[in-house]
Amino acid sequence: MKLFDKLYIDGQWVNSHANKLLDVINPATETLAGQAALADEVDVDRAVSAAKNAFNTWSQLTSAERANYISQLARALEKRIDDLTNTITAEMGAPLGFCREVQVEDPIDALAKHADRAALLDHTLAIGNAQVVREPVGVCAFINPWNYPLHQMIGKIAPALAAGCTMVVKPSENTPLHAFILAEAVHEVGLPAGVFNLLNGTGAEVGAPLCQHPDVDMVSFTGSTRAGIAISKAAAPTIKRVCLELGGKSPLLISEDADLQAAVTFGVDDVMINSGQTCTALTRMLVPQSRYQEALSIAKEYAESLSVGDPTDADTFLGPLASREQLDIVQRYIRTGIAEGAKLLTGGLEKIDHLETGYYLRPTIFSDVHNKMTIAQEEIFGPVLCMIPYQDEDHALEIANDTPYGLSARVWSSDSAKALQLAKKIRAGQVYINNGDWNNEAPFGGYKQSGNGRELGNFGVEEFFETKAIIR
Repeated sequence: MKLFDKLYIDGQWVNSHANKLLDVINPATETLAGQAALADEVDVDRAVSAAKNAFNTWSQLTSAERANYISQLARALEKRIDDLTNTITAEMGAPLGFCREVQVEDPIDALAKHADRAALLDHTLAIGNAQVVREPVGVCAFINPWNYPLHQMIGKIAPALAAGCTMVVKPSENTPLHAFILAEAVHEVGLPAGVFNLLNGTGAEVGAPLCQHPDVDMVSFTGSTRAGIAISKAAAPTIKRVCLELGGKSPLLISEDADLQAAVTFGVDDVMINSGQTCTALTRMLVPQSRYQEALSIAKEYAESLSVGDPTDADTFLGPLASREQLDIVQRYIRTGIAEGAKLLTGGLEKIDHLETGYYLRPTIFSDVHNKMTIAQEEIFGPVLCMIPYQDEDHALEIANDTPYGLSARVWSSDSAKALQLAKKIRAGQVYINNGDWNNEAPFGGYKQSGNGRELGNFGVEEFFETKAIIR
């Protein structure tokens, strides 16, 4: 069991003002995975003050100096890959192999790639008698999710460090343990005191005070659209910058000419990884009416081949949902889908015989879904796929865009030119073609209620700059 009984503020491990510990539950065993110190509003003031005091010095370091710290931090995290993997699996249930590759190694790679981007701060532009320069936005508050906890944290920390900003970081109280390991790495590399501060706590006790704090210049949040609205309202009185990476209801548009076996199995796989707890998951599979029954057969057979169980078992594909609360939410959506007339093709609410403890759910697929159903419009955040037939490509695009969200999408076609044209017509921040893979240097973010702003790569760093015109 992990025990982290101190917060990390101003380059030191310190007692929390609240003097309380939070229990973190292992969703596979329903036993204690660890405990972490809880912060309160007094700790928020301490951490923000430390970040504010550190800002002038950190922002004035050379690009090479900031880049060196980023590279050192990436190397320090590489030494902790096993510890981070085991910890994230224990606190949120991701299978070990997936956790190591996607939850740990990938964000460390993203961090390392930001070292060279520290030089972006030095870029200037001459416009007539004006010289346009960039400056760091200032003190940043980062409020992070529980589903890809390190990945989304690094997506904020890495560009902020490159841009010369200081920060107060709040992990989700459901999965805070990995963040303390990150803080240990920060301390090891000697990042200047106050540049990185770690506060674990609830939204009410830590999140809201961070958003409202007059000395916080920017808030970056990843999570639900509902919470993103609350954060925007809390930040509004101080007119601080707010970047939001929120929910999704992403479509997989499969063309008539697609390799159906490849497209459908990829789509099912995409929804079921991380037990469906992925904001970009392709939870609406759009299939030509003429090939719909064939697609249902492929999807059912493949979903039923996926193993559900202990995330520490090498053969496990789906671990548990991350919490009892999330399991309850997903089960409610399944009941709603049935009540609204969708057909349960596979999966559902039936208990898995060999799993006596843990928040497990079978891979679930609904057929006979139309796009006005609740399960086709709202983010479920579990291993639940809606399969929707369409008549022609115009109808498919209408369905794809008929959502309050716009985070991600995928088009599958054997005609690359047609796939590109379809991708351009889908209103989403990222659109993949066929089996195109994740890119840590491409901008990530959404349209509509999926948020605003971008993370990763040059576009992510740009979010942390102010632009100043010096006119002669």
